[in-house]
Amino acid sequence: MTSNYIFTSESVTSGHPDKICDQVSDAIIDHFLKQDPDSRVIAECAVSSGVLFISSHYATAAKTLDITEIARRTIKEIGYPKEVFDADDCAILTSLMDHSEADYLPMDLETMTDAQISRIAARQQTSVFGYACDHTPDLMPLPIWLAHRLAHRLDVVKEVGKLPYLLPDAEVQVGYEFHNGLPARIHSITIQATVEDSSDIELDGLRDDLVTHVIHPVLKKEKTKSDERTIIHINPGGMRKGGPSMHSGLTGRKTGIDAYGGFARSSGAALSGKDPMRIDRVGAYIARYAAKNVVAAGLARECEVQLSYSIGSAEPVSIRARTFDTSNLEDNVIADRLQEVIDFRPGGIVRDLGLKKLSAQIGGFYRKLAVYGHMGRTDFEVPWENTDISAKLK
Repeated sequence: MTSNYIFTSESVTSGHPDKICDQVSDAIIDHFLKQDPDSRVIAECAVSSGVLFISSHYATAAKTLDITEIARRTIKEIGYPKEVFDADDCAILTSLMDHSEADYLPMDLETMTDAQISRIAARQQTSVFGYACDHTPDLMPLPIWLAHRLAHRLDVVKEVGKLPYLLPDAEVQVGYEFHNGLPARIHSITIQATVEDSSDIELDGLRDDLVTHVIHPVLKKEKTKSDERTIIHINPGGMRKGGPSMHSGLTGRKTGIDAYGGFARSSGAALSGKDPMRIDRVGAYIARYAAKNVVAAGLARECEVQLSYSIGSAEPVSIRARTFDTSNLEDNVIADRLQEVIDFRPGGIVRDLGLKKLSAQIGGFYRKLAVYGHMGRTDFEVPWENTDISAKLK
C-alpha cells in the first residue's frame, strides 16, 4: 500500500434519521439504567415519514417505563419543525417484551469476588476493535475527528439561531491527505446541509454562511489549517430537503461514524441501544481504552487492539495488539502488558469503568454518545477515554 494517499471520513448531525434512532434507543437505555442499574435492555428503532417504530426487550426492576414519552421528548429536543417531523403528532408504534420474571438477575459487581466475576460469561460471540493514534490530542484519526467537530458546529449554529433556516439533518465529509503515512493537509471538506421549505436561502448564500459560521470557526479553534488547494463543497448535489420524510433511519446503521470513520477496523455490531452488559458494546469501549493508553504511554504512535469473545466464556479467547511498525516493542509484548493491567472480562469491564452507574451520574450519558461518535469524546467525562493506566504500561 502506498504511504501517500487521501482518506475520507463522514459524520452526520443529530437530526439524521439514523441518529434519531440511535438517540431514542440510547435514551431508553438511560431511562432504564437511571432507575435500575441492573436493567438488561435492548432497544432498536426505525423511523420514516411521520412514523417511529420501537422494539425493546428488557428485564428490570424499574417502575416507570414511559418509552413513548421518551421518544417524543428526544425527537422534540433534536429540533425539527412540526411540518417536517412532529414530535407530538408522529405515530409511535412499539413492540415491548418484559423478560423480568425469567431473566432479571441483579449483580453488585463492586462486592463480587474474582471467582464470581469469572462466572459472568459473554452472552454474544464478537470480535471488537479499539484504535488510537497520535494525529490529535484526543488520539483519534484526523479525518473523523475533524468531521465530528464540523457536524457538532452545524448543530450549534442552528441551536443558537445563527443559521435558523437549517434543518438538523446534515452530512459532513472530510478528506485528509497523508504523506509517508502521516497527515499532511486537508484535501477537502464537503457539507450537505438541508434547509426549511420556508427559507429563501440560495446555494451561494448557504455556501457563504457555512464557510463563515461553521468551517472557519472550527478550523481556527482546532488549529487545523486548510490551504489554497483545499476543496470545499457545499451541497454539491444542490439544495435538498431532509429528515425522516426524505430518507428512513435505523438504529446502529452508522457504525463507522460511531467508531473511527473507517480509518481503522471497528466492530460490526451496533453500539447504541444495548445495556452495558452487552460485550459487543462495552468490548469496543475497553478496546479503545487499551489502545489509547498504549499510545498515551509512548509505546507506539498507532495501536489497534483486537478482542475476541466466545459465548459462555468470560475471558476473551484472543487479545491482540498491532502497532504497524510504530513501536520499539513487539506487538505480543504490548498485548501481554495490557492483559496484566486491564480486566477484559465483561463483569470486570463494567465494574472498572462504572458503566452501570453513568446514566444516573451524568444525565443522558448513553444518549450523548449517540451523536458525534462514541470514541474520542472530550465534551463530557467518558471513562474509556482516560489514560490513567499509561504509566503502568511503561
